[in-house]
Amino acid sequence: MPSFDEASLQDIANNIKTWAKEFGFSECRIVNPELEQYREDFHAWLEQGYHGEMDYLANHDDLRFQPANLHAGTQRVISLSMPYLPESVETVKRLKTPEKAYIARYALGRDYHKLIRKRLTQLAKRIEEEFGDHGYRAFVDSAPVLERQIAEQAGMGWIGKNTLLLSPKAGSWFLLGEVFTNLPLPVDPPTPQRHCGSCSACLDKCPTNAFVKPWVLDASKCISYLTIEYDGIIPEELRAKMGNRIFGCDDCQLVCPWTKFAKNTQEDDFQPRHNLDSEDLLTLFEWDEDTFLSNTAGSPIRRTGYENWRRNIAVALGNAPYSKATVDALDRAKKNASEKLLVHLEWALAQHQTPQ
Repeated sequence: MPSFDEASLQDIANNIKTWAKEFGFSECRIVNPELEQYREDFHAWLEQGYHGEMDYLANHDDLRFQPANLHAGTQRVISLSMPYLPESVETVKRLKTPEKAYIARYALGRDYHKLIRKRLTQLAKRIEEEFGDHGYRAFVDSAPVLERQIAEQAGMGWIGKNTLLLSPKAGSWFLLGEVFTNLPLPVDPPTPQRHCGSCSACLDKCPTNAFVKPWVLDASKCISYLTIEYDGIIPEELRAKMGNRIFGCDDCQLVCPWTKFAKNTQEDDFQPRHNLDSEDLLTLFEWDEDTFLSNTAGSPIRRTGYENWRRNIAVALGNAPYSKATVDALDRAKKNASEKLLVHLEWALAQHQTPQ
């Protein structure tokens, strides 16, 4: 790797930030992260079992808190953000329409992992083309990387009481990615303080009361965990609280005052596919497995799998207004249902015993 003086490194950093905008990133900052300070709280969170069945979170301590172990020679991390909410997509209104499906707005279009990783790699290669081999590795929520903590230290924003990164420029409707680089670039100042103040809207409005206290989330109660990561029978006491949310949950973002500063995406790949921003629950429930696999190709929704997709929608149909079509669809689904799905179908049917 070629050597550079201080002025040259500053020029490189300035160029990187310009190129990042060209590749669709809304924010780009550079940090030399110090992550050991988060180890104790992270382990305490794990010991409480707040990670649910996400056992992978208990692995790779040597990588999570030491960035150089993820990529040999790491001297800096380039932290980047990209907005994902299309301007045309409704949020609160859709939550208040119980016969419609609500899918977390990051998951309506193409899988963000693929889109952002491609852009990160393009940025890293652009640096390489201009300044020579710098040694790099790109990450998008796919390795033991403390993304939000890195972004906070880079001055991108602060970690809010809802555990999401909040930006005074962009709220929280954005995704993060990182380029670990061996270039000793000048670093940006960290966020001086967290600006949640006395606000507790995200804690108070969580449908399942998943927040133990500010900055501590019991993921095992979180709708995003239950509908995406969890492979079992959803606890009965949480089902009615899930409403029409069938993949993920945005409530703690929707009520956050900083959301008013959110920027809309300009990326075509984040536009909704298959009317997923406004489709009826019953229509989605009637998808057979081939249709599910076809319609979720290249989508983050594929992660939940077909059986859990139907499980989630069954719960939502139990929370939806009574209709004979809904009851008939739930009843038909019992014929070939697995034991896990059957539990949720019978619960949903029980909610419709008396027409409303």
